[in-house]
Amino acid sequence: MAQSYDVIVIGSGPGGYIAAIRASQLGLKVAVVEREHLAGICSNWGCIPTKALLRSADVMHTASHAKDYGLTLEGTIKPDVKAIVDRSRGIAHRMNNGVGFLFKKNKVDIIWGEAKLSKPGEVVVSKTTKKPVEPIGPIPKNTLGEGTYTAKHIIIATGARPRALPGIEPDGKLIWTYFEAMKPEEMPKSLLVMGSGAIGIEFASFYRTMGVEVTVVEIMSQVMPVEDADISALAKKQFERQGMKILLEAKVAKVVKGANSVTATIELKDGKTQEITADRMISAVGVQANVEGIGLETLGVKTDRGFIVIDGYGKTNVPGLYAIGDVAGPPLLAHKAEHEAVICVEKIAGLPNVHPMDKLKIPGCTYCHPQVASVGLTEAKAKEQGRDIRVGRFPFVANGKAIALGEDQGLVKTIFDKKTGELIGAHMVGAEVTELIQGFVVAMNLETTEEELMHTIFPHPTISETMKESVLDAYGRALNA
Repeated sequence: MAQSYDVIVIGSGPGGYIAAIRASQLGLKVAVVEREHLAGICSNWGCIPTKALLRSADVMHTASHAKDYGLTLEGTIKPDVKAIVDRSRGIAHRMNNGVGFLFKKNKVDIIWGEAKLSKPGEVVVSKTTKKPVEPIGPIPKNTLGEGTYTAKHIIIATGARPRALPGIEPDGKLIWTYFEAMKPEEMPKSLLVMGSGAIGIEFASFYRTMGVEVTVVEIMSQVMPVEDADISALAKKQFERQGMKILLEAKVAKVVKGANSVTATIELKDGKTQEITADRMISAVGVQANVEGIGLETLGVKTDRGFIVIDGYGKTNVPGLYAIGDVAGPPLLAHKAEHEAVICVEKIAGLPNVHPMDKLKIPGCTYCHPQVASVGLTEAKAKEQGRDIRVGRFPFVANGKAIALGEDQGLVKTIFDKKTGELIGAHMVGAEVTELIQGFVVAMNLETTEEELMHTIFPHPTISETMKESVLDAYGRALNA
């Protein structure tokens, strides 16, 4: 007889494990089906281990500029590739084990294997055929295995994987995805990065700081195309000052592999072509949802452009079936998946006052050097919507703390609705802005106006003062610029 649960979650990434824990907290009997490794791509191959790599790059950057701070370092500063990678992978293992501990603490059952929806309310689990890129921690003890399981509510949280362009498919040796880029056996002398979204530009930043010759090819007219144009322009200027080469409105048309290098033919915006030879190439042209082989067709689950269609609470068109995270569409961010998980489960549990996801209030962060962070509408999007707006800008070069840190290249930009004073967008580039952006996120969630922000006291000296000055600037009241 099939084992029965209140909730079965398919996938244990940021969305899946948070959904399982919250459901357990609410008194529901919960199981998670996992085929590869606990904690998903984010903790094992994405958000966390990449930040470990970028932390090594930050330390190297600071050490390389020791003279700027009145310090003398003996000898040449150079990366130990194995030690950098080992540190990153060790952190991934720690995160993996941490999720296993949380499941045990919250009495969440783990079912190890491939999940397939066989009929409404039923999941058949078979032996996994998925081979991890590397083993990430042992399979937790006391896990369940192959069999048929039933649940009143089933949540799909299967995530996404790197997208490949025809003819330029990653091979794991010369053309990398983020899997291979995260654990190089040695530093290449040169690197071609196709795509300047968050993944592409973070790896470009890491490898450039490590001394690699980096060229970024972006098909759109700006780096990090989803960001505000002013922020993107300043970031590009800093990337190029670091020695990064950036080709915009350019397309990788063809790649020829050599014995230990690739030669790419680049189509430029003026119709001309250019050949670039590099030791390695990273394909960072987005991701595609993991929707295959899980029985969506059997149940008639509606999809759109490869993603599962849901409402504001994670419900699909099939009663009792839900989807959260990357598999349910953009923005493809771990914190979006986590928040969707909580909304979905609390709605299932019947809690009052559960609010649907407001995607305009989801912050985005890119951990390159300099960092980039944003929330809400860009200036261009606000104008497209016909909004009458006020825009404020404040540069880091006018901020005492940024100057003292030696990090005076940055910008904070705020966008307000002129009629109501509502903050509708905030965009930042510079040191530690991925930590600062949450202040604007909180403000937007509280429906804060410009007047309230102007009367908020920011500590001095801090980089956060640029946030208030940007607000003041939108109303012609900036005090330090």
